[in-house]
Amino acid sequence: MTGAGMTGTGRTDTGRTDTGRTDVGKLVGRAVEGETRAVARLISLIENGAPELRAITAELCAAGRGARPARVIGLTGSPGVGKSTSTGMLVRAYREQGMKVGVLAVDPSSPFTGGALLGDRVRMQDHATDPGVFIRSMASRGHLGGLAWATPQALRVLAAAGCEVILIETVGVGQAEVDIASLADTTVVLLAPGMGDGVQAAKAGILEVADVFVVNKADREGAQATVRELRNMLGLVERPWRPPIVTTVAMRGEGRGDVVEAIEAHRDFLAESGELARRRLVRARDEIEAIALTSLRSAFAGLHGDRRLDALAGRVLSGDTDPYTAADELVAAVS
Repeated sequence: MTGAGMTGTGRTDTGRTDTGRTDVGKLVGRAVEGETRAVARLISLIENGAPELRAITAELCAAGRGARPARVIGLTGSPGVGKSTSTGMLVRAYREQGMKVGVLAVDPSSPFTGGALLGDRVRMQDHATDPGVFIRSMASRGHLGGLAWATPQALRVLAAAGCEVILIETVGVGQAEVDIASLADTTVVLLAPGMGDGVQAAKAGILEVADVFVVNKADREGAQATVRELRNMLGLVERPWRPPIVTTVAMRGEGRGDVVEAIEAHRDFLAESGELARRRLVRARDEIEAIALTSLRSAFAGLHGDRRLDALAGRVLSGDTDPYTAADELVAAVS
């Protein structure tokens, strides 16, 4: 893992004790000070589901460390629309405002190692030496929503480390890949002319989750047709917030200010309508639910779950019981 920026104290230790165990308190303390190596180490522990995960979360939340307000902006879109280039463009825009920026680039998983196929060094080279930027590639590891399962916890680490804006770039977008909307304050959906993205957006339900549309590569033929297509489709959807449509040429930084302005307008809407508080409450609720379900699965596995489940399935197939009664028995066993 390579983290750019936020070098902080310059310590070189990894947060481990002489016995090889991680000193979570010290590691979190160094991350809160903005030390890159500590931030990277914490995210690695989270991503790998380390035994220290519960202690890390508790330390981050202690004394409000994990509750520092950070603006979370999600970027998603079909492969090839320029998500990484657009992310880099936004990093530059927020750095010009003096903000510390964190980037979580969620990549497809390697079928051999489970790690990210694309590295952060390949992406956004212009920001690799900026002390106010932290970039991390994370593997989706088969998670259907286009996000790594550890993304919510990684957001907490970056917020605790002082990032004022966190950009999440997802694997892509599709019918099952709209989880970004549940994590981000503002969801930016990128499209490009000539890719049929407007139709795909309608089919995948993206019209309902996008807060800002960006038609990138607007110097190509068909860009305005894509804008018109989106505008017509948006006219069919009733929402309190009407997503603006912005055109950009991210490779040249064109339209950067317009994208930031659209994001700011959405943030104002969220604050005035109370939607920001509601979204963040839902985010916390979903995180708790996911942790609880994971714990239940672990408990079930510890009770010879496969054999128990097979036995219940056999009884359902033979007509001795129904699926709901079998499910009740399963829950009772775990409880």
